[in-house]
Amino acid sequence: MVIFEVAPFVAERNPRMILSVSRRTDIPAYYSDWFYNRLKAGFLCVRNPMNLRQVSKIFLSPETVDCIVFWTKNPEPMFARMEELAEYQYYFQFTLTGYGKDMECGLPPKKEKLIPAFCILAEKIGCRRMIWRYDPIIFTKKYTPEYHLRAFGQSAEALRGCTEHCVISFVDTYAKNRKNMMAMGAYELGEAELLEFCKAISTIARENGMSMGSCAERIDLAQCGIGHNCCIDKELIERIIGCRLKAGRDKNQRTACGCVESVEVGTYNTCGNGCLYCYANHSAESVRKSRGKYDAFSPVLCDSIKEEDVVVERKMRLLREPQMGVYDFYGDDKRQ
Repeated sequence: MVIFEVAPFVAERNPRMILSVSRRTDIPAYYSDWFYNRLKAGFLCVRNPMNLRQVSKIFLSPETVDCIVFWTKNPEPMFARMEELAEYQYYFQFTLTGYGKDMECGLPPKKEKLIPAFCILAEKIGCRRMIWRYDPIIFTKKYTPEYHLRAFGQSAEALRGCTEHCVISFVDTYAKNRKNMMAMGAYELGEAELLEFCKAISTIARENGMSMGSCAERIDLAQCGIGHNCCIDKELIERIIGCRLKAGRDKNQRTACGCVESVEVGTYNTCGNGCLYCYANHSAESVRKSRGKYDAFSPVLCDSIKEEDVVVERKMRLLREPQMGVYDFYGDDKRQ
């Protein structure tokens, strides 16, 4: 039978958390009904990818969740039920690159579908809750620095007024994407070329009303007008929820990552976007098998609870501090 163990909460009252939805897959694009159904049910379960018999039960009431961070390349499937998010605070990380079907075979057309979806979502929730990700940047014989600057410029003009911030990163090679990186002939720029590229792309962003940050890059790009970004951003979340957070850095991420701690709710090997640079899918076959298990009413994404599973209520701790004052919320530049 399924074993339920209840882990004790820490001493503070009203434990809360930040939800990451999701670094492991594109829940808004493929599993939005599942996520909305889990909000309605009040909980979801996540299998530990390092110990598959261990399952965390995560409570999802508005009193439990400080903020939801959505990661997606296509949020349009979420639009029909967005009123179900009314009691939650959230923002979107929307990845929109310049690649074609040869690199991102599962995505709808960008000019006809994804750029309009970005603009529609920005109108619904406001540009400050829209983060544009132009990443990862990969250099190949086809996707040259000049290509990326043209593609970025065209998208930046189309998204002007729909976002205030853009994030870039350069592709990292993992075991799951190494073969594809080699096949496409991916290469790295020398430091001088890289800095020249970064200055140029930062200038384009600035000309279109956007600041720019880098994601988990060790190189300091401050001279190019690019800061180190925090994708799960403590300061942004504080502004959205109107409270200080006591959240620390997420120790489960790469050393160069500046994200604060969050609870990941996705499942590996479930994303249908088909990106050649993906680190979250083992193979197309593994994705096909996982997606075949999808049940919009299961507590686990593309899975179910097994008799041998050990289900443990996720420990949470108080992240919020007392409510911020108006000057704290807006900063010095808004006091006048």
